Amino acid sequence: MARLPYYTLEPELYKQYLAFNEAVGQKPALKGIKELVTLRASQINGCAFCVDMHVKEAKLKGERELRLHHVAIWHESPLFNDKERAALQWTETLTRLPAEGVSDAQYQSMLKEFSEEDLTALTFLIVAINGWNRLGVAFQPVPGSSDKLLGLDKAGLV
Repeated sequence: MARLPYYTLEPELYKQYLAFNEAVGQKPALKGIKELVTLRASQINGCAFCVDMHVKEAKLKGERELRLHHVAIWHESPLFNDKERAALQWTETLTRLPAEGVSDAQYQSMLKEFSEEDLTALTFLIVAINGWNRLGVAFQPVPGSSDKLLGLDKAGLV
């Protein structure tokens, strides 16, 4: 059960955060990995609303259902390429933030798959989804409650 409608209680902050999220999502570097990243961060953070939403968004954008199921086990799955694996690893690292921070080795490995600009865009995407996840976990919007508004009902998932 939803706790409170944060988007109506702070409409200006919500609007600005939504604009930030939309700007980040338009970055060409994120094409093909955005849905995987947002789903994985949402799984880690335990945001039911966000997991539900990102599965439906991914399906509407043509992502294969088996790959969506495999996001949770991407380390063992053969269904992801090197760039997707790097993005998922970066997502896990920045979502869980290890006490020792991000190692130089991990940072350098990311630059093998992403340019500095693209890595920056990916990092902003991870910042954005982690913020949404925290709002979702704190205020518990009901999964699927915005499907019609967001056009997610067209995904055919109930």
